[in-house]
Amino acid sequence: MSHHLEKIKVGILTFGDGRDFLQKPLTPVNDKYTKALADRLKKDGFQVVVGRRVVWKNSIAEAEGRRMTAQGCHAVIFNFAVWAWPQYARVAAQFCPKPILMFAGINPEYPGLVAMLANAGSLDQVGIKFFKTFGDIKDKATYAQVKSRLLAIAALNRLKGRTYGLFGGRSLGIDTAVADPALWMKLFGVDVDHVDQMELVRRAEAHVARGTKVNAALAYLKKHVKKIHWTKPDGVFRLTEDLLKKQLGMYYAAWDLCQEFAYSFCGIKGQRELTEHYVTADVAEAFLNDPYHPDGTPKEPIVCSTEADMDAALTMQILHLLSGEPALFADIRTYHEDIKAWDLCNSGEHATFFAARSTTAPANLKHVEFRAEGFYFPAGGASVYHFAAPGEVTLARLTRSGDTNRYRMAIMTGKFITLGADKAEQRAKAVQDNWPHAYCTLDHCSLKTFIDGMNCNHIHAAYGDWLDELVAFCDAAGIEPAVLRD
Repeated sequence: MSHHLEKIKVGILTFGDGRDFLQKPLTPVNDKYTKALADRLKKDGFQVVVGRRVVWKNSIAEAEGRRMTAQGCHAVIFNFAVWAWPQYARVAAQFCPKPILMFAGINPEYPGLVAMLANAGSLDQVGIKFFKTFGDIKDKATYAQVKSRLLAIAALNRLKGRTYGLFGGRSLGIDTAVADPALWMKLFGVDVDHVDQMELVRRAEAHVARGTKVNAALAYLKKHVKKIHWTKPDGVFRLTEDLLKKQLGMYYAAWDLCQEFAYSFCGIKGQRELTEHYVTADVAEAFLNDPYHPDGTPKEPIVCSTEADMDAALTMQILHLLSGEPALFADIRTYHEDIKAWDLCNSGEHATFFAARSTTAPANLKHVEFRAEGFYFPAGGASVYHFAAPGEVTLARLTRSGDTNRYRMAIMTGKFITLGADKAEQRAKAVQDNWPHAYCTLDHCSLKTFIDGMNCNHIHAAYGDWLDELVAFCDAAGIEPAVLRD
């Protein structure tokens, strides 16, 4: 069972024939196929809301459609086991979260497939978006397609009503980090709430003064982090207890703001105010993305993008909703020709989760070092240094071009690879030896194809193969999927 699926509520409406004398003989058939579909979804961990009645009248279609929304369903399956009058689907669909997933099981004795295709045409005529799946729900490939599409639809609908906490504004003139809040609301139903970074500083100072959470987290990190590279207070590059306390205070400040104002995801500008005059946000950003606080206690990850990159945070939030795991934020730093791998590296933004891909803090932190920030960040503090654990990954990035109402998502699959501690350290020294690295090979995507297809310096990733889900998400959201492959 996938535990993150427990957060996704799926409705099932089964459609039937509009003739009253057929209801009794068709009831066992509809019940059998509805139960099989519901049981398979429940087995995987989805919450399932089954319609109270087979939809065979317009009045039932409206009532059951309204119920799906009232029950908080993130996606709804229109299920066809027998012939069903197509008018009911487009009545019910008016009240359901969309797109609709249409499903017909294999049942040659009854024209369920005929019904699905006819109902699809009915929805198509009025411009209601849908996906179609036909097959045995017990078949692995059939269920995989159903699940993939449900995840995509649910991700889109779970974005609606969410709020992004924007701490700061445009950083270092990076225009691709800034999006129009009205566009987000129009396309994704997401609100943007702007908070000045001064509020992070004010709350961080209060947390440091109280000491309760900050001191407990500091003691925990001293115990579990592989190494903290302390420096002298007057060093050129500085990492002292006072600076790390400020970073931990900033983490709890951001966490408190997210809880108080219900920010589902956020971004911190950092540069230049914090990085030059207070302390870097690296520790805060890493642990916000992690599945635990810096004192090791479990929590839900809160996607946080550095440089307040809005489209980064949105891409990461989509990956997080699909995978249930933290998403990576990185710069596309360089390409290592000898190992055919991209070096994905950006300050301390990589969640410590990526060090060992564990949901428990000690398992990851034993591979993590806190190293002093370098010349980019004179305010000092810790950078969260580690190498990403190996595994299959999906990479993505939302961008806008020309008409800013047109979104595009670049999508790739690949692998994070391990080089071994000594070789990884040696390679990092030649690039950036105080920032985290993820060495990534791409599937069927040459250097030229990648460079030609990416119009942004930031890229994002989650473990697992989410290619089909991202393409379906783009289809559902009305944006362009750009799968980068040779």
